[in-house]
Amino acid sequence: MQTYEELVARGLIAQVTNEEEIREMVNNGKATFYIGFDPTADSLHVGHFMALCLMKRLQMAGNRPIALIGGGTGMVGDPSGRTDMRSMMTVETIQHNCDCFKKQMERFIDFGEGKAMMLNNADWLMKLNYIELLREVGACFSVNNMLRAECYKQRMEKGLSFLEFNYMIMQSYDFYYMFQHYGCNMQFGGNDQWSNMLGGTELIRRKLGKDAHAMTITLLLNSEGKKMGKTASGAVWLDPNKTSPYDFYQYWRNVEDADVLKCIRMLTFLPLEQIDEMDKWEGSQLNKAKEILAYELTALVHGKEEAEKAQEAAKALFGGGGNKDNMPTTTLTEAQFEDGQIGAISLLVACGLAPSRGEARRLIQQGGVSVNDQKVTDIDQKWDMDDFRGDGVIVKKGKKVFHRAVL
Repeated sequence: MQTYEELVARGLIAQVTNEEEIREMVNNGKATFYIGFDPTADSLHVGHFMALCLMKRLQMAGNRPIALIGGGTGMVGDPSGRTDMRSMMTVETIQHNCDCFKKQMERFIDFGEGKAMMLNNADWLMKLNYIELLREVGACFSVNNMLRAECYKQRMEKGLSFLEFNYMIMQSYDFYYMFQHYGCNMQFGGNDQWSNMLGGTELIRRKLGKDAHAMTITLLLNSEGKKMGKTASGAVWLDPNKTSPYDFYQYWRNVEDADVLKCIRMLTFLPLEQIDEMDKWEGSQLNKAKEILAYELTALVHGKEEAEKAQEAAKALFGGGGNKDNMPTTTLTEAQFEDGQIGAISLLVACGLAPSRGEARRLIQQGGVSVNDQKVTDIDQKWDMDDFRGDGVIVKKGKKVFHRAVL
């Protein structure tokens, strides 16, 4: 199966502007394509994961990826999918986040000479003359059409700043600039980016003529990816210091039954024939599919050694006889015990399972905490120091978050 057809079979393609030409370019390694990443944090999260996997697939087929870091657009903020304006970041924070992104992307993409490129749109956007931009680029955009775009419509009631209103023009200019200077002839993005991406394609054609070939594709990228990237407790990060390999593994191990095969298709590099066989699985077999998903993705992000450790820890936790040493663990000191005991609230905070004593209290009162399989019903419950010796205790928050505490 050729590359484009495989992307379709894996459920990745949502819309395209010229399918026949896009298919020919992708299948023959002629695409120089970009995907944008706004540096709003110092780590990528699993919402970006589909984009990284797509870039890897296309590079393996001979196409050239451009990872575009939004150092310039990050100064404005994308209104898509938001009900309020992003907080403004300093230039130093944006640069730090860009540097962190590149280190993580290098696990997926080959940035060697003549291969993938990493660009920062601050390099051209920050140099733009405002009046010149209005005359040369702004004249190509209809305000009426922009206001019909979904990314703006959803913000009109709450209020849309003029700053954010410029985001579509800036993103469109990115494609126009990279088309001219880097031979970028294709852009990928999520469904919520469709209007911005069409703006870039139209700008190229209006400025350079109808024969200029600029292709646009959207994926089930942000609509699915952003949903994947968030849990009840926040984002699932690719940085192991923010989300441990074990917690990353457990996140994928706990996906809904209805989503597991979809995630395996979209995100893993397992052969489609093998995945099609899994379509017949049901009941307890779906747990095996979740283990495969969790292992494959943890190995992609953190390496096989960490994936195997996470798998061992999960087996230990759920009765399969694995190694508890690989479970996320907090080592308590004697100083954290008062008169040889530690209370439930202090234990949750010490283990990082609650950001504050108030949040710990709320979790306990809502019945969301267990210690060694016993639900904690009293916020004043305490445990002796000796309970934490040896294998320690297992603290459970909610249905899916487990943590070990030892002395």
